[in-house]
Amino acid sequence: MEISVSGSGRDLTLRLQGELDHHGARGLIGRAEQEIDAGLPLRLVLDFSGVTFMDSSGIAVVMRCRQRMRELGGGVVIRGVSQQPRRVFEASGITRLIAVE
Repeated sequence: MEISVSGSGRDLTLRLQGELDHHGARGLIGRAEQEIDAGLPLRLVLDFSGVTFMDSSGIAVVMRCRQRMRELGGGVVIRGVSQQPRRVFEASGITRLIAVE
């Protein structure tokens, strides 16, 4: 799992690339928390456009990011979700909690 970070002002974007499984999720959560703590954004965009595969571990990543952003008074948006990860998100019901662009 590769992560690229960009942002401006109080927005932070994490662009994810590769397969998001149990092994990748652990590192991603740690890196996301570091970036959130460093930038203190009000809006976090998780860009899934480069994710080729995702299992339920991806849900844990999104929910942890959502929890951390809520602690800061901000929110999370999921962007660029391809068909396979979208099915995982829809099956979990996460799309009712977090905006998907």
